[in-house]
Amino acid sequence: MNVDKAGLIKMKGKTERTGISSQTKASITGLLMVIPSFALLVFTVIIPISLAVKESFLDTDRAFSLKNYTYLFTDKAMQSNLMFTLNLTLISTALTLLIGYLLAIYLRFNEGRITDWIRKLYYIPMFVPGVIATYGIINMYGNHGWLMRIGNALGFESFPRFIYDYNGLLLANLWFNIPFTTMLLSSALAGIPNSVIESARDVGAGKISIFAKFIVPMTYKTLLVAATFSFMGMIGAFTAPFLIGPNAPQVLGVAMQQSFSIYHEVGIASAMAVFMFLLCSGMGYFYIRSMIKEEPAAR
Repeated sequence: MNVDKAGLIKMKGKTERTGISSQTKASITGLLMVIPSFALLVFTVIIPISLAVKESFLDTDRAFSLKNYTYLFTDKAMQSNLMFTLNLTLISTALTLLIGYLLAIYLRFNEGRITDWIRKLYYIPMFVPGVIATYGIINMYGNHGWLMRIGNALGFESFPRFIYDYNGLLLANLWFNIPFTTMLLSSALAGIPNSVIESARDVGAGKISIFAKFIVPMTYKTLLVAATFSFMGMIGAFTAPFLIGPNAPQVLGVAMQQSFSIYHEVGIASAMAVFMFLLCSGMGYFYIRSMIKEEPAAR
């Protein structure tokens, strides 16, 4: 007992002499562990964004100017690109959420062989690289694709245009995003207890009432997550728009690449990048704000 007390007193005295407490050591250790991740974030995200913002305000003479943003919002071709990108992104996001939600609800409340096959198959597009999926779309829906060949053999002479058109990009966006959205919403729907649905049915609630008053409120947060990720992924898409998108108008990702690589207009490309970043930041802000508002209510 006396030896232990003496040891503790000795250790305490040594700690007081060094001036570093155990709590301070733990804080320093935690800080050292965070530094590599923070440094990676700084060099891969913060610095490139800062440089893009700086370049967007510089003209060809490297002087501060709003010329790039003026061109972005006044040039007719760029206005067409902006409207085309926003229209495609919003329509694709809405259809992705609608189809993914309906598919997730069907999988949640139905059983059988068809349901089992859907559960096994809808994951496949998530593991197909974008280039390969786009190549498959070209082979299937192109001017000389399989759909056209089969249609011609059956006597059909005309088909909707998919390749190098708005329809092809819409199809590609749905292909890439519906599986992920369905997976998220299926997980959220799986967390709804069957007892809640059965209790609502026992008191006379219909399908529409159950959907509006129970399913939607209990899956709203996941739906918002799916909408955020779908919007961000679609507005910055490049592979499919570059390979099967129209020459004019173009999505911002392709227009940015051409401005930077072909025309060497770094300032205009940076202005487009900043504009896309602001759109994604607005979507992210809306998501975070909604989560913050719901957190006190959940507590």
